[in-house]
Amino acid sequence: MCGIVGYVGSRPSLGVLMGGLRRLEYRGYDSAGVAVIDAEGRLSTHKRAGKLGVLTQDLAAHPIADGVTGIGHTRWATHGGPTDANAHPHLGDDGKLAVIHNGIIENFAELKDELLAEGVTFSSETDTEVAALLLGREYRATGDLTAAFRKVVGRLTGAFTLLAIHEDQPGIVVGARRNSPLVIGLGEGENFLGSDVAAFVEHTRRAVAIGQDQIVTIRPDGIEVVDFAGQPVESEPFDIAWDASAADKGGWSSFMAKEISEEPAAVANTLLTRLGDEGVTLPELEGIADDIAGADRIIILACGTAAYAGMLGKYAIEKWAGIPVEVELSHEFRYRDPVIGPKTLIVSISQSGETMDTLMAVKYARESGATTLSICNTQGATIPRESDAALYTHAGPEVAVASTKAFVAQVTALYLLALRLAELRGTLPAAAMRANLAELSAVPDKIATVLGTGAGIRELARGMSDTRSVLFLGRHVGYPIALEGALKLKELAYIHAEGFAAGELKHGPIALIEPGQRVFVVVPSPRDASSLHPKVVSNIQEIRARGAHVIAIAEQGDVAVLPVADDVIRIPLASPLFEPLLAVVPLQIFAMELAAAKGLDVDQPRNLAKSVTVE
Repeated sequence: MCGIVGYVGSRPSLGVLMGGLRRLEYRGYDSAGVAVIDAEGRLSTHKRAGKLGVLTQDLAAHPIADGVTGIGHTRWATHGGPTDANAHPHLGDDGKLAVIHNGIIENFAELKDELLAEGVTFSSETDTEVAALLLGREYRATGDLTAAFRKVVGRLTGAFTLLAIHEDQPGIVVGARRNSPLVIGLGEGENFLGSDVAAFVEHTRRAVAIGQDQIVTIRPDGIEVVDFAGQPVESEPFDIAWDASAADKGGWSSFMAKEISEEPAAVANTLLTRLGDEGVTLPELEGIADDIAGADRIIILACGTAAYAGMLGKYAIEKWAGIPVEVELSHEFRYRDPVIGPKTLIVSISQSGETMDTLMAVKYARESGATTLSICNTQGATIPRESDAALYTHAGPEVAVASTKAFVAQVTALYLLALRLAELRGTLPAAAMRANLAELSAVPDKIATVLGTGAGIRELARGMSDTRSVLFLGRHVGYPIALEGALKLKELAYIHAEGFAAGELKHGPIALIEPGQRVFVVVPSPRDASSLHPKVVSNIQEIRARGAHVIAIAEQGDVAVLPVADDVIRIPLASPLFEPLLAVVPLQIFAMELAAAKGLDVDQPRNLAKSVTVE
């Protein structure tokens, strides 16, 4: 949520700011704005409600003087609606200072009352303007922007990333963060700030992540990082593992279409160097190997799609490593006083590594004495740095708001963790370990095979463009896939969609079935000795008898579904725990194609943001 970019250097700042904001559009927003200090040392701002194109057109019609220092912002409305007045930047110190902000300042009301009592007037409904006016007041007292930040940030509660510039200090951008992301881009004679590395990867692939409760000052010739008390902080640079071209559509109709096509590579890259013929190599976990091997309980924390990946991880860890696993929604976890301790392993999953609900749950778990491990796709993110260890997926940048390739990469990482736990605990015979390793290594090619069926799924979706409700059924590992299929359809096509455990049908949901009701069913393999295949076929017969139109996702060669399904989407043969990595792909494609058939934006669905950085 919200995109932030800052720049100091020698090139015209407006081009850098607008380019960075374009690369941050995926985060979700409803207004945009920029502030620059021009060659004469004057501060100019421009902001508009709506998409970045509205601001671009308005800047063309009403240009502002450019310079080499600036900040830019895309806003996701929280306090106050998406209007021109509420868009960022906000001004302080009689219009000499500009501030942009990501997050929520929870005590803004009392701070606003303080300022109102002093006779200060406000021009917006936002919490951000409070910070801008406070910074302006402190700047007048200190004459230094970094010192003003130190005075103000200690008074703010909540989650915030703040960037500011002041026309009395050209060539300087100051930022601060608490519970909200901020990254420095290191250039030659120029430096950058961004809410993530996409803001500046076009210009540099060297970065530094800003830690919790830290303030950064960037100049063209260097950076300075201090904590909120003013003590210097040592920062460790890292290299960004992808370049700007990885975040371009590359000729695809949408970022989502591109990212689904990249799923074989996302899985393969997550496995790369970690998967051998005899075992799993995860050096990232060596520091906590004893803790995770001795864990008597695992809790997986996640939200949305990541939580469904966690459910699949639960099946794998319990089956292969024999450790009881719970999957909890991050935003519920710490509010119910969970019982955790030194033998509890907390596994958090977040594509961005900045999901606020998950971050706060991880902090709670660490304070309670648990060992914490994060599964994340984003270098330098907060959750991995707040965890005892991190297992990075290597899916590459995911721009579309609705997650696709990140999901299959997360499941892959969880399966690697499950197999490593099995090795540490000695719970899998050598033959079973080799078989699972072989199955996992074959997944990328099998996903590529599923992608080849896209044309048929597209035709199916177009024929359902007026559908108002779709149900999804699955059992065992098919159940999380049913949930994920329903979520994708809700996110992208804005229609009623629900996922159910197929066995729950008779306990209530079958009342939803009426003639013509479309139902996707994830059908398990009939080849497994303990297969639920006959039971799922019986479920299909029950709903067909009540008029349902059934679309079955079934493996190649399953002829038992043919008499009971109206449409069949085939996936390659795989053992039960590996089927979900294949079965989810047609559901992703279907949701994307149905949304496209309805003329909807599949990359930026309404009301959604890529990274939820507020609770």
